[in-house]
Amino acid sequence: MPYRSAARTHAGAVRLRNEDSVLNRPEIGLWAVADGAGGHQRGDYASACIIAALDQLNPGPRGAVPVETVKSRLAEVNLGLREKATAMGPDVLIGSTVAVLLIFENKGCCLWAGDSRLYRLRAGQLLQLSHDQSHVQSLIDRGEIAPEAAATHPLGNIVTNLVGAADELVLEERWDRLEPGDLLLLCSDGLSGAISDFEIAAILRETPVPAVADSLIERALAQGARDNVSAVIVEYSG
Repeated sequence: MPYRSAARTHAGAVRLRNEDSVLNRPEIGLWAVADGAGGHQRGDYASACIIAALDQLNPGPRGAVPVETVKSRLAEVNLGLREKATAMGPDVLIGSTVAVLLIFENKGCCLWAGDSRLYRLRAGQLLQLSHDQSHVQSLIDRGEIAPEAAATHPLGNIVTNLVGAADELVLEERWDRLEPGDLLLLCSDGLSGAISDFEIAAILRETPVPAVADSLIERALAQGARDNVSAVIVEYSG
């Protein structure tokens, strides 16, 4: 396999329940992070459903899981979460963010809903490949607040898209050509909200791949991580 990977999830320094789930399937080129929506019923159930559904996928004829298969499976989970929420009551939401990475030969595809992120470290430089689907990011995009204000904004926990939020699931999609040595990081907002991009980049540059996920989470916990924290790291060797 032209890559190696590691994953870890933790409840954080404050919360007792971990509503995050992670997937690490390097043998089929598939990784994911799902973050159950905090404040809603059964966020841990929603994230677990997403990861369990993806974990059941098998590679196609070319040895990788087709993107359309992943989209279809996530749409099925979305429908199931909607049906369960409806059965529980008119105002119930069972939802989760998701960020998925698939690798096909020298190309990477990211699918996401919500504010779980995908980063890439290339030649020492960190770049966020995903774009947060959140209220605060919408304010930034419209120029109403500066990016620096996002971390302390009182509505920073509001996302504008979730698996389970609407009858039709709409996923963002991004394709990129990979280069040997690229490091790809999937993480929940519990990580990106606890430590800065500068700190993330430093850990990615300085830590052996098998220990990166542990190091990122330990740093977040040292910062008092108030949310669940998850990290999946993938190194592409070409």
